[in-house]
Amino acid sequence: MTSKERAALRAKANPLEPIFQIGKDGISDNLVSQIDDALDVRELLKIRVHLETAPENPREFADKLAERLNAEVIQVIGGVIVIYRKIDKEKINAKKEERIKALGKKVVKKKVKIKGLRQRNREFEEKHPWAKYNKADRGGRR
Repeated sequence: MTSKERAALRAKANPLEPIFQIGKDGISDNLVSQIDDALDVRELLKIRVHLETAPENPREFADKLAERLNAEVIQVIGGVIVIYRKIDKEKINAKKEERIKALGKKVVKKKVKIKGLRQRNREFEEKHPWAKYNKADRGGRR
């Protein structure tokens, strides 16, 4: 990654809020899997390291996370780590298929039919015959 690309990603990461925290437990497998899922949805993440309780310094955490997630460390400032990984559509689809197989169910997409105002009014009038006579004046005559 070039320095210009890294600078552009730093600029994009500036307004982001950290969505993960590393504390006294350090890096666990659960944390890595959650960060991996988040990187599948977002390319850029901020992670906060609690400096008082963390067993290692933020740079070491950043290097370990980048290695385990196949990501790149954009910057480490104080207790904040910024990580980037390009979204891989094939990997995401493979994960979805794996989850579906684990459930043992076939996902059926719901068919949604959007009805217009006239269709809804017609169905309402069929259910409630008195509704035809209580309509407001339909224009024309007054």
